[in-house]
Amino acid sequence: MKLKNRLSENALFWMAILLLSIGAAVTFCQQGSLALTAGSFRIFSASGTENHLAGGRQLPIYCVQTDRPRVALSFDAAWGNEDTKVLMDILAKHHVKVTFFMTGGWVRNFPEDVKYIASQGHDLGNHSENHKNMSQLSDGEIRSELQQVHDRVKELTGQDMNLFRPPYGDYDDQVVTVSREMGYYPVQWDVDSLDWKDYGTESIINTVLNHKHLGNGSIILMHNGAKYTPAALEAIITGLQDAGYELVPISQLICRENYHIDHEGRQIPETAPAA
Repeated sequence: MKLKNRLSENALFWMAILLLSIGAAVTFCQQGSLALTAGSFRIFSASGTENHLAGGRQLPIYCVQTDRPRVALSFDAAWGNEDTKVLMDILAKHHVKVTFFMTGGWVRNFPEDVKYIASQGHDLGNHSENHKNMSQLSDGEIRSELQQVHDRVKELTGQDMNLFRPPYGDYDDQVVTVSREMGYYPVQWDVDSLDWKDYGTESIINTVLNHKHLGNGSIILMHNGAKYTPAALEAIITGLQDAGYELVPISQLICRENYHIDHEGRQIPETAPAA
């Protein structure tokens, strides 16, 4: 009887050890998986020095310091799609490439347009999954908002996006830091066309071409779903070109490494870029 009890106790002891070992292994795997999810997504790994800290705040790129007369048109695509083809035709007519910042819902609803925009050589930018105020989200929620759109666009086009515009222009230190950790360049604008206010065609044209901040390295905000944008776009393009500006997508305007951001959100290269 004593031998039988001893064997039973030993069996229980080793079973407990086995269960503890299995539990530890599962915990280790889960932690490792979480760490991988949080830290492995990175599109680029810059070897230079980049600093988005200015005046005690982390800032996105509002414009770029450059001696070259270049500006970038950008379109936020979050809601409608009725005019996208018209805009694309105007851009093609003038051989202009721009940047489209797209929400997850827009990508999901108009996948063929996403593929067409990419096929025409325009930038694809991330505008978050649900167009929320990003400054109100946790680190994990910010990552999820970016990752969902990124994965969907990657599946459709094979492209890894690396430009991000926070919805409503809303950001804080956390939004800039997390998006940078994920391999994104957070981008705002220094010229707002105000096309979203539906003031009319001439108002949009005058607002852009006579904007006090318009200059070398400006980033211009427009929307693909605004009422008067299609009617204003051609005049804006020709007006900018007549003023001597070359229109390029944001990817060709910004510095990729070795830069800092000043208090106005101007991206300043640490060394002069090659001509």
